[in-house]
Amino acid sequence: MKAKALVVVFAIVVAAGVCSTASAAEVVIGALNDMTGATSDVGKDYALGIGEAVNYCNDNGGVNGKPIKLVQFDYGYRVPEALTKYKLFKRMGAVAVEGWGTGDTEALAPTVTADKMPYVSASYSGHLADPKKTPYNLFAATDYSSNARATLTAWFDKRWSKHADFGKRKPRFACSYMFASPYASAPIKAIKDQATLLGFDIGPDQDVSLFAVDTKSQVLSLKDFKPDVVWHGNTTMSVSATMRDAYALGLGADHIMNLWGFDENLPRLADKAAEGAMAATVNAFYGENTPLMPTVVEYAKKFNPGVPQEKRLSRTVQGWSNVLALWEAMKRADKAGALNGEGILQKGFETMKDFDLGLGGAKLTYTSTDHRVSGKVPVYEYKNGKFQLVQVTDLQGRWPDKWQSWLGW
Repeated sequence: MKAKALVVVFAIVVAAGVCSTASAAEVVIGALNDMTGATSDVGKDYALGIGEAVNYCNDNGGVNGKPIKLVQFDYGYRVPEALTKYKLFKRMGAVAVEGWGTGDTEALAPTVTADKMPYVSASYSGHLADPKKTPYNLFAATDYSSNARATLTAWFDKRWSKHADFGKRKPRFACSYMFASPYASAPIKAIKDQATLLGFDIGPDQDVSLFAVDTKSQVLSLKDFKPDVVWHGNTTMSVSATMRDAYALGLGADHIMNLWGFDENLPRLADKAAEGAMAATVNAFYGENTPLMPTVVEYAKKFNPGVPQEKRLSRTVQGWSNVLALWEAMKRADKAGALNGEGILQKGFETMKDFDLGLGGAKLTYTSTDHRVSGKVPVYEYKNGKFQLVQVTDLQGRWPDKWQSWLGW
């Protein structure tokens, strides 16, 4: 750990020195990533994707001829560290920030609003999607709350209708997540609201740490309720641990989860317990057939050849998605003569309508009244050794009278 810390400190000094003498034509963006903290199991690969995507942007003209200068830090998933690094980004003249966690993103939201700093985060918290409250918080993905509603609905549509007890009783639902984590708890209100809407019985929540490797006590508590389906709100490492224990102890429930618990590492870590797991996804899996995926793979091999291809995750693609969305917004703002925070928001993001990144995610639409990019959410399952589409849950089309009221949950 000490060696890693020294590397990070050195990176700060080098980045600061370069930016202090950088050309005025350079466009500086900051990036906060978790490569050593509680969410580093998914954060490392995302951080690689951020750097690779910025290299791609620069190879393709930067911001209308202006090169992008990326200043990237590992903040270890520590909110105070994120606040410190954000102040540094401002001093270095950053026009936007690529953020990471829900806790730090929500903590910084009032500041980035006051500073008019576009903050494109890997936190897809629905709380950040209402521009009346957090206008400068954005992400190139469907939000956690929409994803949770869509996944539970897909399970209800595809699994419960085939259950032996269908029509005889209500399905039983419970949640497993780290209570103290803003990320893990972000969509809980929304998914329980959806469970009520669909007619579930809701059982007691189970508190599972993001660092958990043994969850037998929580699984035994779940067995008392006998859920038909369990929602997991953590990241892949602890989600897989819970699923392994559930399998070993014969819980007998299906598993649905937040997208950060659902990637190529899930079957590697959970083994047989991963079969049938279901989650919403915000882009294609690494190496899938999408228009831009060959480029993603090419840049991974070029800039991080030491990372085996079989170890790369869909998190890489998520990093690319946020970078490409910000890149497009900056180019539009620059063409309008407004390459600043307000311009990037209003002349950039909020001019996008059905913008396709070519990475298998929802087409992006941002408006001045709603930063949820889409009401249609693809839901996948892991089945027979493959990630497969279950359905696209059209929340906006299915519940048009409720869609607007769900903004900001």
